[in-house]
Amino acid sequence: MKLPKSLFQKPENPLEWFDSRSKSSMPDIPDQMCISCSKCKAILLTGDLNENDRVCPKCGYHFRMNARQRIGLITDADTFREMDRDMRSSNLIGFPHYDKKLWHARLESGENEAVICGTAEIGGNACCIFVMEPYFMMGSMGTVVGEKITRLFEYATEHSMPVVGFTVSGGARMQEGILSLMQMAKTSAAVKQHSDAGNLYTAVLTDPTTGGVTASFAMEADVILAEPGALIGFAGPRVIEQTMRQKLPPNFQRAEFLLEKGFVDEIVPRAQQKDYLSRLLSLHEKEA
Repeated sequence: MKLPKSLFQKPENPLEWFDSRSKSSMPDIPDQMCISCSKCKAILLTGDLNENDRVCPKCGYHFRMNARQRIGLITDADTFREMDRDMRSSNLIGFPHYDKKLWHARLESGENEAVICGTAEIGGNACCIFVMEPYFMMGSMGTVVGEKITRLFEYATEHSMPVVGFTVSGGARMQEGILSLMQMAKTSAAVKQHSDAGNLYTAVLTDPTTGGVTASFAMEADVILAEPGALIGFAGPRVIEQTMRQKLPPNFQRAEFLLEKGFVDEIVPRAQQKDYLSRLLSLHEKEA
């Protein structure tokens, strides 16, 4: 006679809660609740980090923040008015799978494009402002990004308004080929016209600002600010080392290195940026 295997098994007790997770000494914490600091490796609650403007309270490391968060941090309440919100990129040269990438980028970021443009007030000072979106294909510059920024500078020139720009980008968008590279010249021309009319342009470079954006409007401002530790450059450090066959200096292409070499005017922590920009705008305010 064959006995059933369940005969010698202990019956389950519904009052006992036990599974494989209880054997682990590590707490079961959802990924969305905590984040590890890239610099000091401290474990931070996401809610606490957001309340501190996404700056690590232990070491001061500046995490990336999305464009709408930054606009809320920098501009006066209820003063931001967005321009050209409905403009979207399309697959102009038939690049494989680009349509799918754009769809995922819109889904991930909640934005139509990699830059948000508009008018606002900072400390009571009216200005035009653009903020690049790191969660839309890492702020890459395609035709729509270039067009939106160009239109903003043209509007600012027409209305004699200063421009404040926050850059974060991996460079020109390769999926749009030469059309994306053309945006470097187009935006630069708009910046030049704005400058020739006697208007102020202030850029705040955040991590990372690289490629075609660095080689165009990011480094063409009258006043160039940067966040602490931001990576700023054209080609990446590894590409440069492989080309030059030399070891690069410590902290190469970081904001502090560029400040030392004169490419950046000041490093301004995130908590001080609104006051700093407000003072700049006040000092350069045109007489009526």
